[in-house]
Amino acid sequence: MGNSELSYYLPSRADGVNDMYLHIGFNAPDRFLDPSRVCAVWAILRLRHPALASRVHMHSYDDIRFVLTPPRCPEDALERASASLEYKHGVSKDAVIDEYLNGPRTLSNERLSYLIVSQPHIPLPSPSSTLPESAEDDSRPMKSHYDILFCAMHYLGDGMALHQFANDFFKLLGGSHTQPQLDTLLCEEWQACWAKAHVEGAVFANAMEDRLGQITANVRFKHAVARIDFRNDQNKLIGGQSFPRPSAKRPRHTIVPTKSYDAETTKKVLKRCKANSVSISAALFSICNLAWARLSPKSPELPMMMYSALNLRPYLEKRSLHDSYWFLAIGYFNVILPTFVPKGSPAATFWLRAHCAKEQSSRAVKSKMVVYRSRLMAEERARRAKAWGKEDDEKENGTRVGPPPIPRSPPAKPPSGACMGLSLLGNLDGIYQHGEFADVGLHTLTTGSRQRQGGMLLFGYTFAGKLWISFGYDEHGFDETASKFWDNVLKVTDEFLIA
Repeated sequence: MGNSELSYYLPSRADGVNDMYLHIGFNAPDRFLDPSRVCAVWAILRLRHPALASRVHMHSYDDIRFVLTPPRCPEDALERASASLEYKHGVSKDAVIDEYLNGPRTLSNERLSYLIVSQPHIPLPSPSSTLPESAEDDSRPMKSHYDILFCAMHYLGDGMALHQFANDFFKLLGGSHTQPQLDTLLCEEWQACWAKAHVEGAVFANAMEDRLGQITANVRFKHAVARIDFRNDQNKLIGGQSFPRPSAKRPRHTIVPTKSYDAETTKKVLKRCKANSVSISAALFSICNLAWARLSPKSPELPMMMYSALNLRPYLEKRSLHDSYWFLAIGYFNVILPTFVPKGSPAATFWLRAHCAKEQSSRAVKSKMVVYRSRLMAEERARRAKAWGKEDDEKENGTRVGPPPIPRSPPAKPPSGACMGLSLLGNLDGIYQHGEFADVGLHTLTTGSRQRQGGMLLFGYTFAGKLWISFGYDEHGFDETASKFWDNVLKVTDEFLIA
């Protein structure tokens, strides 16, 4: 594993922190959800992306490896896929997600991915409200509602991999292939993958750090410059806001309240953002900022810092020996905004802060040092994960020694705590090729991960022509401020983007 993968693996061992899920609700003719068809599609994609079918062996904190035993034949690949596939009937999508987030861990070192198919038997709208009027309406096959949950370890990949995979899944599931054709395709994939299984290095995609570009000329000088830049960039991070936590600790329980806006409202939101020269993503930073400010924080003179993921795929060298898109390629950047609300026009404040968020995001993405900063941040995150992982293991084994004496405190630094994280996925309809599986109508999408105690992350994206905002957080890890904040998020959205 590379540093980024390791930094996600070590914290996940105990209770599955950061185990990802992607829920998609859709309507489809029942024939597309025949168990044989679903399993064949799942098996084909696990062959194309071997990391999904692999295991993890940990030899030391510095030596953690993906391991894969090749399937002996197509039937073996199908049997293994079936072992990581589950069907549920009469279970709502909320119940499926809640069980994944708060129940016993679904994934493990021996099972890095899992697929759940659920049919909750939710009545569909009347045909007249969903289909255009035409003479052919009566000949269309009846459709049922289904929910699918794609589950995968975060160290296998990022959100882009997860959504690209879901698109490929539905292209096969809802495409024109018959069952015999899918079975033939499975055999062809097995032949292509394992006819030359002895070829070294051709199984897994390279780690992100191996593809971020190597520093060659003036190595020592460039390393020194990069580390100074990284330290200076980190020293600029100032954040003095945080959600209050209850005095008594309770077991983690993650909830994901979600709000979607219909297509017409979404068009209105996009038009308003465009008129103000910002994206919805930039506007969401401003929404969270004002939603927090309206809670009357105790220290309004301190700014609010929010973090978000940075897609590093555009910066990677194309050096992978395997063409799978299942690999981790994310960095991080921060947006810092004032907490106080000046007198005057609230709308002017809102759009000004959206512009500030846009500028800070753009500066992070376009920086000439982004590759070096991402590499050093991955090193830093891995270093912390190893230290915390060792501490966790010592506590579990009863060999933990008390911390060393605390040295004399250095000069006080400004606070640098992040208030919350935002996962801004953009327009997912640019990934999902709905026309390629026209008989399968995707209509609902929810995503997130298992969280640590006191975890929190807000998601914003457009899907199926609608804007979605969801707020995944540990309801036992915060006081009532968290629910009040979510109410404010919806109110601020209505006030500045919709009204």
